Amino acid sequence: MRRLLPVAVAVFVAAPALAAGIDLAKPYGNKSGCINRNGQQVYAEDMLLVTKTDLVTAASACTIKETKANSDGSLLLKTECEAEGEEGKAPADFILKPSPKNKKKLIVTDDNGFVMGEVSQCK
Repeated sequence: MRRLLPVAVAVFVAAPALAAGIDLAKPYGNKSGCINRNGQQVYAEDMLLVTKTDLVTAASACTIKETKANSDGSLLLKTECEAEGEEGKAPADFILKPSPKNKKKLIVTDDNGFVMGEVSQCK
C-alpha cells in the first residue's frame, strides 16, 4: 500500500501538467485550417482551426472566452459562436485533448462529445 501512494500522487500531479502542455500560442489546424489561418484562402468543408483566441470551422466562428485545464490532461474552451446562416452568438464548450495515436496532434470535440477532428500545430 505504501508504494502505491507515491505512484498515485505522481499521476494526480502530472495530469494537470498535460493540459498545461496544450499551448495555443501557435495555431493548430487540419490541412485546410492551417492554410486558412491568416484568412480565407480556400474553402473546405472539413476546415478546423484553433488559435489562442478562436475556434473556426467552415460553418462557424467561435471566440474563446475562457480556457480551463482539466485533470485528465484535456483543455476546456468556453466560447461564444456565430454560425453561418444564424443571427447572434451562442455559448458553446469544446474540449482539446492529446490524440492517443499521435501526441503531437489534438482531438477537438464539442460539448456533446462529437469528434470534430484532429489538428496539429500549423507550420
